[in-house]
Amino acid sequence: MTPPEIFDRARRRARRDRAAPLFAEASFIRDWMLEGISERLDAVRREFTDVLDLGCFDGGFLPPPGARVTRIDAGERFAAMTGGIQGDEDRPYVPEGSFDLVIAAGSLDTVNDLPGALALIRRALRPDGLFLGAFLGGVTLSTLRSVLLEAEADRPAARVHPQVDVRAAGDLLVRAGFALPVADVESLDVRYTDLFALVRDLRGMAGTSLLPAPPPLSRATVARAAAAFAARGDAEGRTTERFDAIFVTGWAPDPSQPQPARRGSATASLAAALKPKP
Repeated sequence: MTPPEIFDRARRRARRDRAAPLFAEASFIRDWMLEGISERLDAVRREFTDVLDLGCFDGGFLPPPGARVTRIDAGERFAAMTGGIQGDEDRPYVPEGSFDLVIAAGSLDTVNDLPGALALIRRALRPDGLFLGAFLGGVTLSTLRSVLLEAEADRPAARVHPQVDVRAAGDLLVRAGFALPVADVESLDVRYTDLFALVRDLRGMAGTSLLPAPPPLSRATVARAAAAFAARGDAEGRTTERFDAIFVTGWAPDPSQPQPARRGSATASLAAALKPKP
């Protein structure tokens, strides 16, 4: 039995197509993620020749010098802009063992099958290939979530999709078969003059809700949400919204990688090491 999908795939493609023409004006979240990915990539002392930019948006990721890059995006316009391929991240279309580096910045939080997408990334990598990803999670949009709940106190509806936390992200890497998995979180606070400025940014980055068939917001509800947002403002009349980026790193297994010690192979007792010295 196929599980129900969390996100509306057609709406996801349409939102990305809507955002494509002016994406550069609202790309600061993905730019921030790409900066973090580039820092992590700079710390790796090896060469990469075949790179997959999965969920490429406008192609802002710069591959290592001399590397061939393949770009895939769910949106038709983003794919066309970058000379890439249109496709969903959790659908099986990437040949096995095709790449030695896969990056995915800003898209994996809205795929219907995140474990499946990670498993596909793992299979797309050659042995000892590297995956670097970043996506919104944690308590992202906590202010927006709070004011919408306040505005719809009598009959609240789900309007901000569930977020993956850093521990779950690490578990998903292990489940997908990555070696040496690492997951960490970085936060960015953005101050807005009003609720509508936040919504404009979310639309510009294709970050509005993709939950299927949400009930429409009435004008009265929007007004209450805007007032609740403004009430949380600081002395300068700006309200802070939080974005949490979950950064994930994993390697395709290879015998050359460091291996955990065999259980029971220790030659010293932890209890003895912790004893006070005479």
